[in-house]
Amino acid sequence: MAKRESSFKNMVITLLSVTGIAALSLGGVYNLTREPIAEAQKAKLQQAIGEVLPPFSELEEHEAMPADGPDPLVFYVARNADSIVGTAVRTYTDRGFSGRFTIMVGFLPDGTIHNTAVLEHKETPGLGDKMDIRKAPWSEQFRGKNPAEYRLQVRKDGGDVDAITAATISSRAFCDAVQRAYDTQQQKGGEKQ
Repeated sequence: MAKRESSFKNMVITLLSVTGIAALSLGGVYNLTREPIAEAQKAKLQQAIGEVLPPFSELEEHEAMPADGPDPLVFYVARNADSIVGTAVRTYTDRGFSGRFTIMVGFLPDGTIHNTAVLEHKETPGLGDKMDIRKAPWSEQFRGKNPAEYRLQVRKDGGDVDAITAATISSRAFCDAVQRAYDTQQQKGGEKQ
């Protein structure tokens, strides 16, 4: 087999061939995985709503802009017959140690926190990720608390929340996300605006 001469033309053709094959492969994999990923995200969202709210029969979704954030929060108002049993709020914070994370907070009609669930984060494993109930029971301290009386700040800052050991930044950020959800719900209400 004869050795090809290294020339600019041969190098460009080889490079274009390799990038073309890689692009087609990536596009094919994306098309194959797009729908299963979307379904998995939807299932995770439905599971989180179920975790943070009492049992319900109907769910109504709407968005509301918080007073202190760049993106809207998503409200899931849960009803049994004609009465509201709670509201799940998909909220966020940009104050996490590793940037933005998203949580779901469930409020009862009187504003009491029913439960919380972490949807997405990039916090440090073994430290900040302890905000997720699957990693540690830290977030249980929010259950049954009403932010009208329960100060959503870590004790170090004069609040009522015990911070995660060695992860005060993540703890403060979690409190920020819950406070954003509570404030927006109190201002906008659980009803569609």
